[in-house]
This record gives sequence, C-alpha cells and structure tokens, in this order.
Amino acid sequence: MELYNHGARKLALNGMGQIGCVPNALSQSQDGTTCDEKVNSAIKLFNKELISLVNNFNRDLPDAKFIYINNYDIFQDFINNPQAYGTHLDHQPFNVYRSRSNSFKVTNAGCCGVGRVKGQITCLPGQTPCQNRNEHLFWDAFHPSEAANVILGRRSYSAQSRSDAYPMDIRQLAKL
Repeated sequence: MELYNHGARKLALNGMGQIGCVPNALSQSQDGTTCDEKVNSAIKLFNKELISLVNNFNRDLPDAKFIYINNYDIFQDFINNPQAYGTHLDHQPFNVYRSRSNSFKVTNAGCCGVGRVKGQITCLPGQTPCQNRNEHLFWDAFHPSEAANVILGRRSYSAQSRSDAYPMDIRQLAKL
C-alpha cells in the first residue's frame, strides 16, 4: 500500500520458493535428500494468500496492476527437470551475460558451505566454492545460484509455463 500511495501502479509480487528443499533443510533430514514438507506446506498456504492479495489489489486499487510470480513451481521444475536447466554465464563488461544451455547437475547441495550437503553452515569468508558453480541450483545453504536466478528472472519476465506468473508475466505487465 505504501508503494501504491507513492504512485506505483505496476507491481510484481514474488511468491516464496521451496524453502523446505534448500540445502539447509535437506541437511537436517534423515537421509540428506528429503524436503521438509511441513515447511513447504506452510509456504504453499502463504503463496495462496499472496495470490488472493494480488486479486484484491487488482480489484480495489484504481489504475493498479499487480502480478504474482510463482517461484515455488519454478523451483519445483528445476528440481524435477534439472537436465532442462542450467546456464554458463560468461561475464562481459557491464555485467552483460551470454548464456549457453547446460543443465543443473547438483540440486540438493550448495556450491559453497559447510557440513552435510554443504547446508549446515553457509559459505564462510575465504572458503573456496565449487568449480562448477553454474551446474548447482543452490549457491549456499539457503540461496539460489546465479545461474538459477538468471533463469528465474527470465521466466518471471517471459513465462515459460502458464503457472509461472499470474495473471500475466512481467513482459505483458510492462506493455500495459
């Protein structure tokens, strides 16, 4: 409401991703690979309410257009179909990226961290991260890798699936 009161009229609200499947949650499971479904169930409930909030704002705020980005399902797709994703990022001046398709080979461990699945303690100062960081879904115990964030950003801007964004993606919102 504060942003709307200051003149914002086009807003994208990002749903929460699968926190129950980050390396920190996996490190606490019995086998080191099972997502915490209690946490994920709570996130699903939160995201459902966030979609309701988007609908209410679109109905009640004149000239406003809110959209919802479905990070939960996008990350589910990363986990279920890792061979379809991944990015090699070639850093150019001014942070311009060129990418060539690859795949996520590691979806259940951090690239940098300490302990079981590199998820018990996040990356420490001076710690050497993995060499194949573009093949990791997660950077550390909690955060997606740069490769995952690039793909997430692309799918938020231009939805790859109907469920990526509601009621439209950022590209469509920008055209309004």
